[in-house]
Formats: sequence, structure tokens, C-alpha cells
Amino acid sequence: MTNLKNLQPWFFLAILTIAVVFGVTFLVNKTPSEPSALSSSANTLPASDPMASHHGGSSVRGDITDLNQLLGQNFPAFNLKDINGQTFTNENFKNKKVVLFFNEGLMCYPSCWQQIAALAADERFQSDNILALSIVVDTPADWQRAISQMPELGAAKVLFDEDRSFSTKLGMLNVASSMHFGSFPGHSYIVIDENGLISHVYDDPGMGLHNNQLAQVIAPAK
Repeated sequence: MTNLKNLQPWFFLAILTIAVVFGVTFLVNKTPSEPSALSSSANTLPASDPMASHHGGSSVRGDITDLNQLLGQNFPAFNLKDINGQTFTNENFKNKKVVLFFNEGLMCYPSCWQQIAALAADERFQSDNILALSIVVDTPADWQRAISQMPELGAAKVLFDEDRSFSTKLGMLNVASSMHFGSFPGHSYIVIDENGLISHVYDDPGMGLHNNQLAQVIAPAK
């Protein structure tokens, strides 16, 4: 057996050096690396696909609009066109109960599309004294892409707030349901009574269907 006393000092130095190198390598490999950012295409379908959901969410949120502040107010001057170029103004609301659904439109698939189609198909909103309108921020040409994918949307009364000026006036870009806060509407409702007063407001971050709730507002059970 080799006598340790006879080993040269350089031998112990070499062993110590190897141990240090292996120790440092082990620690480096065990240290978690900083995760790299995902590309925008990693979790979404191409923007050219109208069926894609583009809800990315915004991490920067300012003051959230309290829609309750609109209750009891006169509905402001209104002037928007539908897909056929027909202009809707406050005159179209006279002596009617009006349901307005503010939403992101083309990019809000499937939630907003489903609500728009559901309002159009519900007989409770199809009468001479009740009007249901969906307000989107798309162009009519772009919205035609949605209709081609979901033909039921063709029966809906959709108005186009292309420059978002009217949505901005009512604070619809800063509601809690907005997935692109400050830039796009979310999933919000306003009901106007026969006198042109705002009688009901509701913002839904869950982006559900609210036909029954709205029907109860415009025609309460006796």
C-alpha cells in the first residue's frame, strides 16, 4: 500500500484543483437560468385568422371606469352606422328600450361573437319597442370576415365605432373587462329606457351571455 507520507505535494494540489472544478460546475448547473420571453406567436393563432382569440391582457391598468356613474343620465348624442351604411342616432331610440353591447368585436372570439349572435336570435329583443345593438370597433369590411366564419352574425344589428370615439366618451375602453385596457372595449352593457335615460349598466370580465338578465331589466316579471 502506498504510504501517503511519500506522495509529492503537487499530487495533493492536483486533487484539490479537480475537486474545486467539479464543485463549481455542479453549482452552476443547479442554478436556474432566467426564463426567456415567449414569442407572441407561441400562445396565439396568427392575427390574420378571424377565429383566433387575441385576448392578451394588459399588465398596465389605470383607473377603471365605474359604469354606475352613468345611471340616470341622458344618453349622449349618438351617430354610428351599420354594415349597410344606415346611420343610427338618438332618434332611433325614441319611445324604445335599447340594449347596447359594447365589445372588442372581431378580435373577441368566441365570447363576444356568441353574445352578439345570441341577442340577434332572441325574440325577446325583437319588437317594435325594443332595440338591441352591438357596438364594435372594427370596420364593416373587417366585420364581414366574422360573418363569413359565423353566419348567424349576419342577422345581428351591429354598429361600427371605428375610431373608438363613442366608446371612449362612455369610458368603455377602461372597464374591468377590457383585455386591452385603454385601447379596446371589453364586454359591457348599457340599457336605455323609453325616455332616453340610462337605466342599467353592467360590465362582465367573465364575458358570459346575459340575455336573461337583460330581458329581466327591459321587461321585469310581474
